[in-house]
Amino acid sequence: MGLGGLAAAAAEPNTLTPQEMSQGWKLLFDGRSLTGWHGYEQSAPPTKGWHVENGCLINPKSNGRPNGSGGDLITDAKYTDFEFRFEWRIGKGGNSGVHYFYTDGGPRRSVPMYKGDKGDSPMGFEYQILDDAAYPEAENRLAASIYFLVAPTNKKLRPWGEFNEGRIVVSGNHVEHWLNGEKVAVCELGSTSLKQRIAASKFKVIPGFGTKAITGLALQDHGEEVAFRNLKVRELRH
Repeated sequence: MGLGGLAAAAAEPNTLTPQEMSQGWKLLFDGRSLTGWHGYEQSAPPTKGWHVENGCLINPKSNGRPNGSGGDLITDAKYTDFEFRFEWRIGKGGNSGVHYFYTDGGPRRSVPMYKGDKGDSPMGFEYQILDDAAYPEAENRLAASIYFLVAPTNKKLRPWGEFNEGRIVVSGNHVEHWLNGEKVAVCELGSTSLKQRIAASKFKVIPGFGTKAITGLALQDHGEEVAFRNLKVRELRH
């Protein structure tokens, strides 16, 4: 294979380049199956909703509510310090997210966080995925925000129907959200500023919210069409 062929192979979605492999990156989605994923508080992938289509991990539009289709999709593997990169595409008016710092398999959450909540979805930090144009008033709930806690700034969001590049970094107590190559939201776990924001949010009723813990990565089923591809993670060593 010539150099042109190698370059084309490296550009294929849902693959790792030799450089990425040497840097410790691992694929979370092979572009063909739900291997490595399970439903929230389940031992296997959901039997409806989430599916693979044209190299993308897709949740279809349903009722526009959390758990409207197959429920949230969780990585089998868990992480403490990590960098997670992913591409996401939302439908018109759509809403989804990536959750982390939540409990999977522990006592069911008893405090309802939204209408109809039965504690059957993860509740932790969230990288918000949103069609911002449909929610102009959202501010700290816009795309790439640390949902309800830190509003994104200086971002360049591509419109619904186009893929955006997301990135979550957790290193020690430092948390970053990136969008299309730009760092747009930051916080420090345990800081006075973050504690004040949590205390002023709906999350104040969840004991220990904002505490760092080993965590899976959860793709949210919000009853809206969303697609993911090129999901890659690497553990960060200190």
